Amino acid sequence: MRLKSLRKEQKKKKKAVAASIGCSVNTYSRYERGDRQPDIATLKLLSKYFGVTIDYIVGNDIFPEEV
Repeated sequence: MRLKSLRKEQKKKKKAVAASIGCSVNTYSRYERGDRQPDIATLKLLSKYFGVTIDYIVGNDIFPEEV
């Protein structure tokens, strides 16, 4: 997944991302590390938050696309 690189590119803090998708910082950190996989509803929230497709987040696209 590209969560960490997206967050760093957009200069966001883990706390801000976690708050916007309604989870704990610990849970979000686990998504970034790959220790836990977000469900589809969470992927939708992350997609809207970062302004990319779900496919891009999970590594199926080379370039981000507008949502």
